[in-house]
Amino acid sequence: MSLARRLWSDSADLAGAALAHPFVRGLADGTLPQERFAGYVAQDAFFLQAFARGYAMAVVRSPDRAGLEAFADLLAGVREELRLHDGYAARWGVDLAVVAPAPATSAYTDFLLATAATGGLGETCAAMTPCMRLYAHLGQSLAGRAAGPYTDWVTTYADPGFEGLAATLEELLDRYAADTPAVSRSYRRAMELELAFFEAAWSG
Repeated sequence: MSLARRLWSDSADLAGAALAHPFVRGLADGTLPQERFAGYVAQDAFFLQAFARGYAMAVVRSPDRAGLEAFADLLAGVREELRLHDGYAARWGVDLAVVAPAPATSAYTDFLLATAATGGLGETCAAMTPCMRLYAHLGQSLAGRAAGPYTDWVTTYADPGFEGLAATLEELLDRYAADTPAVSRSYRRAMELELAFFEAAWSG
């Protein structure tokens, strides 16, 4: 089993908790209150800007051309995801320019950027992979049974193109990360912060 797959397997409890979370269930069946989705969109857009910066730092740290090009492609994927959030924001009346990060958002972005700035490239991959793999997992798990106004959200993350981005980041994790306690901690911490992000979006 590759390192990326083992780390994902080791966090199966958190992945299961995310899939069963009332926020995610509400997204899937369309019962999530609109104001909670609007708040989530605002916070997620803020987070994605930090995620893009994480990829940019990984580009700088890449030791070879293959890594440079792969991280640049992943950065382009985040740009497309941000444009999707722009569409959500316009639809739900959210002004992304005035969004202030919630504590759960700040905790995640601070962790991500600190890891990218001070950790090695492997630790950075470990900190960033859970977001991509978890969202691909949620989209694929919910595909075919989503209903209501948030179906586009499920469709986006169930798309094979998004799976491809998640798989690319996992390949980079396998290439650049060693099987160390620091890498395992970074991965697990990111998964915990993902779950906390959904909880904050649900509780308001």
